[in-house]
Amino acid sequence: MPLVKSWQLIAGAAVAGLALSVAVVAAAGPWDSGQRKAERDRAASWGLTGGTDHGDGPGSGPLPQAAPSAPGVLGAIGPGAARGQAAAPAPSGKLAAALKPLLADPALGTVRTASVVDTATGQVLYESGARDAMTPASTVKIVTAAAALAALGPEHRIRTTVVPGAAPGQIVLVGGGDPSLTAKKKSPAGSGGSLVALAADTAQALKAAGTDTVTLGYDDSLYTGPARHPIGLNPNIALVTALTADEGRPDDSTSGPVDRAEDPSKDAARAFRTLLTERGIKVTGEPARTKPAAGDAPAQPLATTLSTPVAGLVERMLTNSDNDIAEALARQTALASGQPASFEGAEKAVAAKLAALGVDTAGSRFADGSGLNRADKVSAGLLTGLLAKAADPQRPELRPVLTGLPVAGFTGTLRGRNAGTSPAAGLLRAKTGTLTGVNSLSGTVVDPSGRLLAFAFLTANSPGPEGAEKALDKLAAAVATSS
Repeated sequence: MPLVKSWQLIAGAAVAGLALSVAVVAAAGPWDSGQRKAERDRAASWGLTGGTDHGDGPGSGPLPQAAPSAPGVLGAIGPGAARGQAAAPAPSGKLAAALKPLLADPALGTVRTASVVDTATGQVLYESGARDAMTPASTVKIVTAAAALAALGPEHRIRTTVVPGAAPGQIVLVGGGDPSLTAKKKSPAGSGGSLVALAADTAQALKAAGTDTVTLGYDDSLYTGPARHPIGLNPNIALVTALTADEGRPDDSTSGPVDRAEDPSKDAARAFRTLLTERGIKVTGEPARTKPAAGDAPAQPLATTLSTPVAGLVERMLTNSDNDIAEALARQTALASGQPASFEGAEKAVAAKLAALGVDTAGSRFADGSGLNRADKVSAGLLTGLLAKAADPQRPELRPVLTGLPVAGFTGTLRGRNAGTSPAAGLLRAKTGTLTGVNSLSGTVVDPSGRLLAFAFLTANSPGPEGAEKALDKLAAAVATSS
């Protein structure tokens, strides 16, 4: 019987385990508090130590605390120096020999850059043009995710409220920018803000005050600047407003391109009016854009509904490459940073948050949060640097950047890539990026020695997406098997 290397057994077990966990995830349901419920429960069953403390008991802070066992877990995965200690030079010759000919594939276009680092040590294992600014397409969502988590924290929830209006008998639906807000009785995308629950609570409050007839206003003024993305009318993104239900989608879809509502704020208000009527509150006239009652202090809400926690929004955004969530998170980052909630304000806020994280942003531009804007510029080194920070045990608030990445052969935009018998299946988590002539892939992979590596490949001027994606998948698989 031929000998089988230990890493092969580990990799095989990991793939089999992941296949089982994916089935459990499907049965368990949607995201919950920034973690997939099945993954959380399975991790908890392994022992009483490790993981991240999300408790709210004595001494707990607003952000998750790093578990004492985290460094030990990293050490057990594979060889490598502890973070911050000097590491022995990595045997990167084999990795370079594997990647160089793959990077020369004409399917990748005329420009291609690469970066591979060891997340535990920060050591660069391979790079080619790693500091060159490139159009990243949707891989910029890694940037958006890290900035939002750093600015807001993983447990932050976005409020949608109903408050008294300036006119007698008027109430105002106030948008907070919740991209998970839904008008459906059962959200097709899992937990999040609910207009149904908000209407029920509002009706209860009104009846308790002896009111059964109102006029309805709505306020979406939290966001400023153009609501239309610079790409123009496009089925990949709705108008970016502070009050939108179900991403302005007219069907039950939760991701992917579909024609959107012409006025998502008014549509959300109309849906809310219907829900109030169903609960015994008469709403006279059409909902109108307005402001809440003026005063020295903000009006006390009649009712409030809360979004999915930011960690869950980040995971959903990365897994499905959700452009609407991305732009909402960029604006929330702006608000938390004291910037206007516009494309320009978000750009300044995201850049500042990355600088505060210690990331070199020279030559970068974050023109939007989704990557639909070709004016975005990031380097492969910036992306791997962010992924390494997200893996740092001292930065547990950034962990959803990693857990939200699609899994090769199993989930999201990687479900059909590096699947089946690919050596990267189940071991690779990565964010895809695609615009005409632009193709990118950035994420993490477990190498043969058990190390968690971060990689980024950015390309330009490719002749077509299909060939470029196959070439990128080969590069990622090479990192999984050759380092």
